[in-house]
Amino acid sequence: MANNDLNTNGARSRGMARALAAPVRAVGRVLPRPAMRAPGGAPPPPGSAVMDCGVYVDGVRKSGTIGYAEALTEARRHGNGFVWLGLHEPTSAEFADIAATFDLHPLAVEDAGDSHQRPKLERYGDTLFLVLKTLWYVDEEDAVETGEINMFVGRDFVVTVRHGHGIDLATARRDLEHRAQVLEHGPMAVLYAICDRVVDEYEKVGQELEVDVDEVEESVFSEARTDDSNRIYVLKREIAEVRRAVMPLREPMRKFATGVDERITAETATYFRDVADHLHRVSEVVDNLDGLLSTAFDAHLARISVQQNEDMRKISAGAALIVVPTLIAGVYGMNFDHMPELHWTYGYPFALLLMVGVSVGLFAWFKRSGWL
Repeated sequence: MANNDLNTNGARSRGMARALAAPVRAVGRVLPRPAMRAPGGAPPPPGSAVMDCGVYVDGVRKSGTIGYAEALTEARRHGNGFVWLGLHEPTSAEFADIAATFDLHPLAVEDAGDSHQRPKLERYGDTLFLVLKTLWYVDEEDAVETGEINMFVGRDFVVTVRHGHGIDLATARRDLEHRAQVLEHGPMAVLYAICDRVVDEYEKVGQELEVDVDEVEESVFSEARTDDSNRIYVLKREIAEVRRAVMPLREPMRKFATGVDERITAETATYFRDVADHLHRVSEVVDNLDGLLSTAFDAHLARISVQQNEDMRKISAGAALIVVPTLIAGVYGMNFDHMPELHWTYGYPFALLLMVGVSVGLFAWFKRSGWL
């Protein structure tokens, strides 16, 4: 019976993950910002960091457009509602007002303003602070680009602070809004949806890296002479970048999967177990690719050594084919009076035939020995 329940929960969580994991990539472009309302109700100035702000009650977004302060008041008035505020690279002044409104811890606010944080999970009172690294792959350059998402998860709010352009959270928000049964779990549903989207992008990056590593292996073991050391180094550097995003995130996902917070129900923990499983699979792929590249680099160096030995043998064989006739010609060019066949009528043709014969004999021997 326990196995059946586990299989049922696993199938349901995988279905939820697929439904919420639409592939989105925003590389090198600035996404348009929707028109939002400032706390006082007036439209924000151009370039506002607020991307979206919504109030959700029983898994459904309330209609209308309001500022984040009014939204928080509205969510708390309903009792079972919450606010999802999305920010993109806010200024210090913008974030200071938001931090005061949502009572965010100063240390977490300081970390969220820095786009070079290590993935981590911290707790400040009733608020969870999670740092995620976003990844996307630029195939033309064999490069893994990185961004960052900082999440403040309280009992009645979620504040996401995005740096870079790796993942479009607006699409993740729209996908989640079509899944009321997931949004009913409150802020933890938003946390799950974003983690699931980020890890799905990790898997896509891993697939792209697998293709490039396969190409390197084919090139290293091909008959043609190749110079793969530069590409191997670049790929190992990019894999290290992926490792810095994936490995530290495993412990936070394990905590969510085991219900580290009382707000994580048994059903919500099932969803996080699915994310943790995907993350574990990505980490295995990263380890395997790193090992394959190390092996390919060793094989590349070994092939270079073998090729150099073959070149030296060919050079030595060619030098021998030239040295022996030169030696014969040098001896017969000394013009001593008492030399064999020096005044012989057929001495000159004999010397030529001797040089040709020795050269042909050496050439045949080198061929049989594999030197040529």
